[in-house]
Amino acid sequence: MTLLNRLMSGAALALILGLPAAAQDAPAPDAPAEAPAADSAAAPAEAVAPEEDDDEEEQEDAAEGGVHEAAGKFDYGFAGLLARDNRTDLAPLTLAAGQPVASAEYTLKSGGYYRIDITADGSQELALSGGDFFRAVWINEIVIEDIEIRPMGIHSIEFDSAGTATLSFIAVLPGRYALSVPGSSGDSLQAVFNIQ
Repeated sequence: MTLLNRLMSGAALALILGLPAAAQDAPAPDAPAEAPAADSAAAPAEAVAPEEDDDEEEQEDAAEGGVHEAAGKFDYGFAGLLARDNRTDLAPLTLAAGQPVASAEYTLKSGGYYRIDITADGSQELALSGGDFFRAVWINEIVIEDIEIRPMGIHSIEFDSAGTATLSFIAVLPGRYALSVPGSSGDSLQAVFNIQ
């Protein structure tokens, strides 16, 4: 093979291999090319889908700038949803022999951050059980005598003596849930939570 043939082959090979890369780097055309006449008859029969999301243009603009910003509905500040300003303190629950657990039903908002104290007077060994409630919320922490517990899951809390447990949680799944004393049948021995 002569030197000229080698140079021509190399140039042709470089052109062939470089063409797809150049096509990927080229900007996309703003308007699509017109369809051939054969397709124009079928075009009126097809329904044109309206643009459902105006955010696509904003996302493309942000992607070009190298930043993907998730614009939220709320501005929770530096600490996020779990900031003290976002937390709502609920009326406490009481575990005492012959006393109602809650004074009324609780109405919570899904996505809301709440804190509730559960206080036992030590008159009797009592527990609060409610697997459905604990599956419908995300428990941030349980605080017992300045000890913070961050559980993956919980089914019940039992008090053998007097004390207070503080639960902080985010309500997640809407519905009607109850925390009740196991083995009891009375309405006064349960706390009802309505998550909306």
